Amino acid sequence: MRLIIVSGRSGSGKSTALNVLEDNGYYCIDNLPAGLLPELAERALIHTELAQPLVAVSIDARNLPSHLSRFPELLEDVRAKHIKCDVLYLDADEETLLKRFSETRRRHPLSNANRSLAEAIHDETALLGPIADLADLKINTTNLNLYQLRDTLKLRLLNQPEPGTAFLVESFGFKRGMPVDADLVFDVRCLPNPYWKPELRAQSGLDAPVAEYLAQQPDVEEMYQDIYAYLNKWLPRFAASNRAYVTIAIGCTGGHHRSVYLTERLGQALQKTLKNVQVRHRDLT
Repeated sequence: MRLIIVSGRSGSGKSTALNVLEDNGYYCIDNLPAGLLPELAERALIHTELAQPLVAVSIDARNLPSHLSRFPELLEDVRAKHIKCDVLYLDADEETLLKRFSETRRRHPLSNANRSLAEAIHDETALLGPIADLADLKINTTNLNLYQLRDTLKLRLLNQPEPGTAFLVESFGFKRGMPVDADLVFDVRCLPNPYWKPELRAQSGLDAPVAEYLAQQPDVEEMYQDIYAYLNKWLPRFAASNRAYVTIAIGCTGGHHRSVYLTERLGQALQKTLKNVQVRHRDLT
């Protein structure tokens, strides 16, 4: 059995996550009382007609605070039944959440006559702290549209052909913000930039002319060797510590050339020694 617990602040994309999971064969329950989590898991194990049941539940601020504070022990109870359980926590910055609520005109579950929307969003952080602290995978949706969030969820949650730690090597551009959910970040803006070559500017690190140009630069090769040596040594130790997800972010200025080239090379090299290595280019459109 596989159980995915979806949580996060209101407006962060939990409904989208449940829809993606439902479309991929999961039996989904929205707003499950947290206290029922162990019982639900046990009943799913006993009564399901599926050989490998897939269940996803949403647990968020609509729960009783006393139930949310007990989340660590409830999760431990579920995992004691030898159930594969992943905790997904979605979030976004407060300005983005305020904008999303203004656009949809929906009421925040914690807002009332004495608590403004901004205060409710802020208070929700502390209320969901016990879940956020135990999240296996955190995704910040501030800069993701609906389709990008769906693709990210499919890549991180559903594309795991092998058991164990899922590693994501991701390129990004600093000008669009650093990925706040990355575990390791490498800044490669010091390397020669193909952007300043007019014939290469419109291409990306996936294109042969850009790759050939960067492969000829000694600093690029030295940076690659240093990053690869570090990752090749330490990522297996992340896996040995029972981490479910690890994100490695490689950043350049725009996220089109240097970071893309290095991310592709590193992903291909790491796939030879590690299972579940995924590659993503956040800002490559």
